[in-house]
Amino acid sequence: MQEIAQDVLIKAQKGDIEAFEKIYRVASNYVYNLAFRITGNNEEAEEITQEVFLKIYSNLKYFQFRCAIKTWIYRITVNAAINASKKRSRELARRADFDEDILYKPTSEILKQRLDREENELLVERLLKLLNPQQRACVVLRDIQGLSYKEIAQTLRININTVRSRLKRARQALLDAVKKG
Repeated sequence: MQEIAQDVLIKAQKGDIEAFEKIYRVASNYVYNLAFRITGNNEEAEEITQEVFLKIYSNLKYFQFRCAIKTWIYRITVNAAINASKKRSRELARRADFDEDILYKPTSEILKQRLDREENELLVERLLKLLNPQQRACVVLRDIQGLSYKEIAQTLRININTVRSRLKRARQALLDAVKKG
């Protein structure tokens, strides 16, 4: 995500719609990608992106520049994605007839190169789904988004040792899953 100039943030805090649109243009793809990596669901990631920007719009006036805007947006996105994942898990548990394969049904029109890429993405998504939402968030922020342990701790508002232990458990679970095939 590109940096957002402080003057743009200040204007948006004062209600300038054009300034908020600049924030949206800079951050929307990043918010969507982060939400998608955590939830593994395109539609859910789109909804989370909308929810995140509604939260940003209504709470931007309270942003006090104590952390980077990027960290603040991460925190909102990760929390929204984790909450959505938990909600979906509860819904799936209630629906015995839910067919998860429908979400990832490949079409015959996909070219081989695109199919290979999508298969790799599906594998990553399936592996990430094996983790609980807290572990998944840590893995996505560390191994996909490249955040430091300290940045992850700040983003998720947890202790850095909790980040380390969640990552260790998550990586071990992923290794075990890959070994099992």
